[in-house]
Amino acid sequence: MARKPIIAGNWKMNMTPAESVVLSQGVSNHYDRKWDKVDVVLCPPSIDLRSVFTVLDFDKSNIEVGAQNVHWEASGAYTGEISIPMLKDVGCTWCIVGHSERREMFGETDAMVNKKVRALVESGMKAIVCVGESLAVRDAGDAEGFVCDQVRAALAGLSDDEAAQCTIAYEPIWAIGTGRTATPEQAEAMAAAIRATVQELIGEQTAQGMRILYGGSMKPANAEAFLACENVDGGLIGGAALKADDFAALVAAASK
Repeated sequence: MARKPIIAGNWKMNMTPAESVVLSQGVSNHYDRKWDKVDVVLCPPSIDLRSVFTVLDFDKSNIEVGAQNVHWEASGAYTGEISIPMLKDVGCTWCIVGHSERREMFGETDAMVNKKVRALVESGMKAIVCVGESLAVRDAGDAEGFVCDQVRAALAGLSDDEAAQCTIAYEPIWAIGTGRTATPEQAEAMAAAIRATVQELIGEQTAQGMRILYGGSMKPANAEAFLACENVDGGLIGGAALKADDFAALVAAASK
């Protein structure tokens, strides 16, 4: 089954609103029709979402906007949190959930990730669900089992149609911001295991249609090798997403 690639930029805690306008405009300036072969998503900090959406909407470039986090409740006494209705109102159609930094630094559990995923798909938004292992887990030989357990927990209780709104991003934690990168063979092996887990959990049709991204220091120099993997359908991009030229090069590689 042919799956449309995704290149999603996770800006993390970078870019003021003014800087976000410059960066999103820079990315949009690279747009050409070949990009329509790829789902291109920019995920800025929440304070930048309206500014980025305004730039992209004005340019009519088919680049979409995603958030980096969300709460599962629609409203309430949750100081500092952001709800799905708020995200939709500023033009978001995607949202990252379960990023390793959220899990490690802010105590997000598998159960919390599942609540966020279920709330997103019930609202019609698309979820980029992050899974991945630490170096200790990989060195212990438990990487595949650990990651596939995260997939099972994140997608628990979803119907076929709901799961179809999800994309899985495999991010080896030991390859994020360290300059180390998993090999294409390691990425492919894990992506294949993730797809097999989705098939076991939900069914073959959904598993074959679900897109799986690599999220560990993908950059223009190594993108083609990862994108050539049978089960890798794009990238969740960190550092390279903060440079318009680099991010555009990744989209171009995915659009070939």
